[in-house]
Amino acid sequence: MSDGVTHCRTADAGAVDGRRFRDVLGNFPTSVVAITTTDPEERPHGMIVGTFTSVSLDPPLVSFLADRSSTTLRTIRAAGRFCANALAGNQERLSRRLATGPAQERFADTSWQASPLGNPVLDGVVAWVDCAVEQVVEIGDHLLVVGRVRDLRVESLKTPLLFFRGGYGDYLSNAALLLDRLVGWDEIGR
Repeated sequence: MSDGVTHCRTADAGAVDGRRFRDVLGNFPTSVVAITTTDPEERPHGMIVGTFTSVSLDPPLVSFLADRSSTTLRTIRAAGRFCANALAGNQERLSRRLATGPAQERFADTSWQASPLGNPVLDGVVAWVDCAVEQVVEIGDHLLVVGRVRDLRVESLKTPLLFFRGGYGDYLSNAALLLDRLVGWDEIGR
């Protein structure tokens, strides 16, 4: 019997290919966070991650994962600091530019202010967390960056930008769509 859901059996654990791994994990919604820093010339650098998380309250630690080949990660390690910017639901275009644009163009037409540590805090974000790099751990083909929180602030009550099943959305629109489907309202008018 097929219920239309992809299942992963323990016996198949060693046979998981990359595409299947991405397809299944795409069903876990993630926040869209811009990790920013500056180089010695105070030029902004940034990248997008979907792996930002709280690690510890005492001491206050957060973390994210970055691909080993990331040029932004090299800049963060050299600077010894970063800022995690929680993007708002209306910042998809900025997210795409920071994720895929050429490094020298990622901050084009983007307003930002310096955090207390000197990292870019992007205008219009939901919140930001300013950190000093505490530890970098090699894990598979990525590096886990742990940061000690030095300052943080909620900037707005906007809804956050999310990534789910290969696409962008915000919390309210995705929640409303799900509720419409559960109640059957998406069937009205067909």
